[in-house]
Amino acid sequence: MKVFIDTNVILDVLYKRKDFYEDSLKVWKLCETRQIDGYISALSIPNIVYVLRKEIDPIKTLEVIKSIDLIFNIYDLKKDVIMEAAHAKSDDFEDAIQAVTASKVKAEYIITRNVKDYKNSTIKAIEPSEFVKNY
Repeated sequence: MKVFIDTNVILDVLYKRKDFYEDSLKVWKLCETRQIDGYISALSIPNIVYVLRKEIDPIKTLEVIKSIDLIFNIYDLKKDVIMEAAHAKSDDFEDAIQAVTASKVKAEYIITRNVKDYKNSTIKAIEPSEFVKNY
């Protein structure tokens, strides 16, 4: 099963966010053990590094990037994705890029905590808790 993982799910694990960590970690582990095929957009990497920049040094940043690369399939951010996202009916360009990327990889779900941000997506968005419960 192919799934697209939104950046917030990765950050839930890296930050051990209290109310979201357990379910997001389960999704992460399913990807890590290859029980599901987890994809992220290349856009997620700089976004993650930007959020973590005050928390970790460059060496730790490299370790995080390497870990993400080992666990998830990273789909390149290409012109066609950007242009398709630009034409999408979305209030948030980044979310449009994520939705288009999910479509390009033929994901069955977008796993995110911001389901409402994907209301116009052709791929169903579900929360980590819902995915884990039904997997």
